[in-house]
Amino acid sequence: MYTLLMASTFIFPKDFIWGTATSSYQTEGNITNNDWYEWEQNKKPDEEFPKEHCGIACDSYNRYEEDFDLAVKLNNNSIRISVEWARIQPSEDTFDQNEIEHYKKVLKAAKSRNLKTFVTLHHFTNPLWFSKKSGWANLRAPSHFEKYAKKCAEEFGDLIDVYLTINEPDVFAFQAYVKGIWPPNKEDLFLPMMIQTNMARAHIKAYKAIKSVGDYPVGVVKNIVWFEPAPGKYRFFDNIVSKVLYYVNDDLFLKPMSKYMDLIGLNYYFTTRLKKLLLNNVDDVQSDLGWWVNPAGLEKVLLKLKRYNLPIYITENGVADQIDRIRIKFIKDMLGSTARAMKQGVNVKGYFYWSLLDNYEWHQGYWPKFGLVYVDRNHNLERIPRESFYYYADICVNGRIEV
Repeated sequence: MYTLLMASTFIFPKDFIWGTATSSYQTEGNITNNDWYEWEQNKKPDEEFPKEHCGIACDSYNRYEEDFDLAVKLNNNSIRISVEWARIQPSEDTFDQNEIEHYKKVLKAAKSRNLKTFVTLHHFTNPLWFSKKSGWANLRAPSHFEKYAKKCAEEFGDLIDVYLTINEPDVFAFQAYVKGIWPPNKEDLFLPMMIQTNMARAHIKAYKAIKSVGDYPVGVVKNIVWFEPAPGKYRFFDNIVSKVLYYVNDDLFLKPMSKYMDLIGLNYYFTTRLKKLLLNNVDDVQSDLGWWVNPAGLEKVLLKLKRYNLPIYITENGVADQIDRIRIKFIKDMLGSTARAMKQGVNVKGYFYWSLLDNYEWHQGYWPKFGLVYVDRNHNLERIPRESFYYYADICVNGRIEV
């Protein structure tokens, strides 16, 4: 149970999960057999995205122990990482035992530092062999993913404390199949529903496959944007639109899968204003990416998720802030919103800040800086903690926040 002191300080439960998050392609470096690498190599001069190649990233494939040491200095008790499907299964019929052994070393390094491991099996990137078979548009995609997930469970077992099958299926479908700015660069109004349906089926198959190996906790990671109706005479209609958007983006995916989840992973970054039936950014606190930083939206999303009666882990929550101008306040306010939701009965079990390191931010390249740790790309990828690093470290060790 949580404790409230003097009506202003919220004390989190002693077993609350405090962590930071990364993903394989964004940090490991030199992954060359997936669809993102191929896309980067084939960029045409007149195309805006991707802005940069990933390349060596943060070299975390070799420097993971250094990264885990930073997590320990942050007083984290957990770390969220991902394993790269293309490394583990480089062809449809082949698993690479050398890469599997590498990831075992990574997981053991985390465990030896008393870090619980939350591991994502699919974080946006796909093996080339899979993408050549039409990727997630192929009706056999869920079965391919099931085979991979089962192999991970068989090989890694309880080296993984929590299995997270798929990261942000809605974001993947939108960026890759609506906007067409991620591979495979399609612009189609109908494919995204098929993609998300296949990903939902893949999660269910993976859930059952992992459970057939061992009774490991399994969840999915969902990005949720809060849609806030603007004040004014259109608010009634904007409110209706916001409810429809929430249902299409979230409930439509989560409801059918809820009995195949032991937990919900929530990624929350921003709120979007609805004004006169249109999406509008507001002139408020914004990140370097122009996202509306709205902690109240996190509280509202958590209260919405309460209906599922499942443990909730905030698996990503962060801000692009190159000079660390708002990150400390961002963390304080977001955790304050989390505390308020917990006081209202929401079963939030943990919080992961995104990200431990400045890393490769997909089509945007390296310019958005989400890290608690600055990575100097001109000087051997030196890791330099920002001021916000020490602020978050203090929260993690004391387990309390002013609300």
